[in-house]
Amino acid sequence: MQLLISEDQNQIEVSTGIKSLLKKALEKVLSEEAFSKEFIAAAEVSMVFVDDHKMAELNEHYRGVAGTTDVLSFPMLDDEDDQPEGPGEFLLGDIVISVSKAFEQSKEYGHSLDREMAFLAVHGMLHLMGYDHEKSEAAELKMREKERRVLDDLGLKMGSDEDGKA
Repeated sequence: MQLLISEDQNQIEVSTGIKSLLKKALEKVLSEEAFSKEFIAAAEVSMVFVDDHKMAELNEHYRGVAGTTDVLSFPMLDDEDDQPEGPGEFLLGDIVISVSKAFEQSKEYGHSLDREMAFLAVHGMLHLMGYDHEKSEAAELKMREKERRVLDDLGLKMGSDEDGKA
């Protein structure tokens, strides 16, 4: 899998270690979804790190919601008809993470920035795969279980609280 990372913030440094962890986390999501090694190798995700100001602009523009948020996802594949037909890389979509929000949440929940960034990346990737925790309680539980499984496999245990953050 190719992970293309762009930095559109300069408040908090995102280490190469975190970036490597995020790639591993996204590959783990694809593996958990039982995609073939060929599919995983050809997948491409664009990830942008922003500050709260930029995230608030994006949140307002794309969701009509005032204020910042921690992660936004923009899937490129809407249904089975959009699946790639042959070899070569294909873009699954874009994930935008507010690094300042991630830092704030890591402090609030008492864990590392690495763990919070991985959680947000996994959450965003699941949205790219079509999961939507806002559909129903059952959909939210399913998404939280998938997040928990991936983070546990990466050695980043999740707590048992309802929002999956601790």
